[in-house]
Amino acid sequence: MSDTPWVEAGDKAPAFTLTSDAGEKVQLTALKGQPVVLYFYPKDDTPGCTREACAFRDQAKPLAKLGAVVLGVSPDDVASHEKFRDKYKLNFPLLADPDHKIAEKYGAWREKNMYGKKSMGVQRSTFLIDAAGKVAKVWKRVKVDGHDQQVLDALGELPK
Repeated sequence: MSDTPWVEAGDKAPAFTLTSDAGEKVQLTALKGQPVVLYFYPKDDTPGCTREACAFRDQAKPLAKLGAVVLGVSPDDVASHEKFRDKYKLNFPLLADPDHKIAEKYGAWREKNMYGKKSMGVQRSTFLIDAAGKVAKVWKRVKVDGHDQQVLDALGELPK
């Protein structure tokens, strides 16, 4: 499914309901009225994913000041998310997308090429969804370092 089109800025964010690390159902539609930072990452407790999650964790105050909700999504299951959350004291929900249906809806489930070996997986990407439920900005193939600041800058540019 690597030819799945990306959700782009200006699109209505595809609705979803996923189970969080706390075992609760999280619905995107229930978060309308506030900006949502929806980021897809490949795997819990791997170096890049840990750095990215900890960067968002460490930006909790500025993110809250901007009214934003952060949601991390990966194909890992709830138990894996719980361990990852507890190990790094993450302060936002991690959502389980084990069948990668939501990653596919957003276009984040792509063909990857690692050392010449092709496989399907999550491409690290972030979708900034505005308070009205529209995608305001998309980052594809995210480089972890400095990404949290890029997201904060974009949040600051959203209409109040």
